[in-house]
Amino acid sequence: MALRLLYLVVSQLMQWLVLLARDSAAKDVELLVLRHEVAVLCRQVLRPRVDWADRAVLAGLARLLSDRLRGGLFVRPATLRSTAG
Repeated sequence: MALRLLYLVVSQLMQWLVLLARDSAAKDVELLVLRHEVAVLCRQVLRPRVDWADRAVLAGLARLLSDRLRGGLFVRPATLRSTAG
């Protein structure tokens, strides 16, 4: 299980390094595409399955968001603290 968390953290760091090399317009387009994908998935899946490693990554990243942006996440604080998988 710790290996999965390590994989998720390293994977996220690699993605951030790739983002540093991209221009702002490309990042904005990617955000719009990802937000639309999330909206489509939320319409199809009533309750997504989030395991403990996903919760750890989301909890860490959510702390970096403003309160306004954090409100749009499908994961709520109670979900992040949950131990059920």
